[in-house]
Formats: sequence, structure tokens, C-alpha cells
Amino acid sequence: MNRDEVLRYFTDADALLEGHFILSSGLHAARYLQCARVLMDPVAAAKLCRGLVDKITAQLEVRIDLVVSPAMGGVVVGYEMARQLGVKSIFTERVDGALTLRRGFEIPPGARILMAEDIVTTGLSSRECIRLITDYGGEVVAASCLIDRSNGTANVGVPLVSLAQLDIAVYAPDELPADLASLPAVKPGSRGLEKQAPV
Repeated sequence: MNRDEVLRYFTDADALLEGHFILSSGLHAARYLQCARVLMDPVAAAKLCRGLVDKITAQLEVRIDLVVSPAMGGVVVGYEMARQLGVKSIFTERVDGALTLRRGFEIPPGARILMAEDIVTTGLSSRECIRLITDYGGEVVAASCLIDRSNGTANVGVPLVSLAQLDIAVYAPDELPADLASLPAVKPGSRGLEKQAPV
């Protein structure tokens, strides 16, 4: 599956958005990939994850015992990757700002782990997830994502395999170009969401 084929899934799902977006990292961008819109289609999710599994197995000769993902973005990808690899999947959750394991999830000491994400921009969530896995005694043999927005520059500390790379400019809040600063900012990600009062 080539880069254009991967991006077609995003454009067909209206998941490649234009505007002014605040990313989970706190950086700003004029384009945003809403991966959840693509993954809501089980057929598309299976095909994209199949392409990523094939790429991982072709590039890395490693045994994988478990797939671990950071919530929320990585949950569907992690589950589907695990299903296709024939292993179990678990996910981390953010509690009081830090990733943790809940729901009785455990990482067996020495387990060989694939960390699976949907999108990587700076690699912050991936590095947090990898640190948690190693704190529990797991061995992260690789990280994976559908789209690497860093165009290969994000360093997560282990080999990162992506289905496609994109070069989407990101900006610090105090370094916005004038055209971007003139647009209202939207924060579409899940990190840092405040508790909403029931309606």
C-alpha cells in the first residue's frame, strides 16, 4: 500500500481537515488528520492495519507477544493490529495527566511489545506509552503508526514503522504565521479534555 493509497482513505472519509488546529502536543497546524473518521469504517481500518502489519513483518524480524496503545487514538489501531498479528491488545489511559494501565490490564515481564498509535506528530504520546511499558517490565521491540506527521523526524526511542509519512508544518503558539493566526483555533484531539457537565 503506497502513500497515495493511504491518503485516499483519509480524503474519502473527509478526515484530512484544513483550518487552524491545536495538536495534542500543544503545537499548531493548518492541516489535521482526524483518524477516527477513517477507523469508523471497519473495512478501511482492517485494510490500513493489514498494510502496516505487512510493513512491520517485512522490515523487522521480531516476535510480538502483545500490542499496547495509548488511548484514545491508538485503541482501534492497536486492537486491529493485534487481531491480525494473532496476539492480545491492551491500552493505556490518561489519569491526572499521566498514562497508566487500568481495567485489570497487565504487561507480563519480558513480553515483547508492539506500541501502536494512529498518528505520530512529535512522538510525545508514543514515548510516554513506551516508558510505561518498560516500567512494567515489557520490552518494546517497535512502535507503529498509520501516519507519521513528522516525516520521519520523530524519535520515540525504538524503531518506528509508519504506513505513510507526511510533512505537515507545525508551529509553536508564539510563532504562528499571520494567515494561521487569523483563523479561530480548534483543539480536536483527546489529550487534556476537561470533564464536561452532563447536558
